[in-house]
Amino acid sequence: MAKPRILIADDNEANVELLEAYLGGLDAETMIAIDGQDTLDKVASFAPDLILLDIMMPKLSGFEVCQQLKGDAATSRIMILMVTALNELGDIERAVAAGTDDFLSKPVNKIELVKRVENMLKLRDVNDELERLRQYIEHMEASR
Repeated sequence: MAKPRILIADDNEANVELLEAYLGGLDAETMIAIDGQDTLDKVASFAPDLILLDIMMPKLSGFEVCQQLKGDAATSRIMILMVTALNELGDIERAVAAGTDDFLSKPVNKIELVKRVENMLKLRDVNDELERLRQYIEHMEASR
């Protein structure tokens, strides 16, 4: 099975370095995006399984990026974990409305981040298997 791909989308270099260090123990490929538009471009070229998405970024906010990705059938199944310094209830509601799968407040706790990432990648695998089974059943029923 291929290594999971994680896209870290954050315009703050120190945050990126910290997240990369925290995820260093995972057997995964990582790539960095430095703003909202770069995130969308990297999604197209890197095809990540999971995006760690900062909300406050130049060009497009994390809310806008999430909404675009979740609104497109080709990218809607990518897991998105919003990582943000925003922690007001309204911000969490906006993240959920944009389609995020989960969120984490900064400063990020290493253990919490790693467990969330591991769980989200497992959930992605389960969802992929469920989709394969659904397609198989549809194919079998159509063959009757």
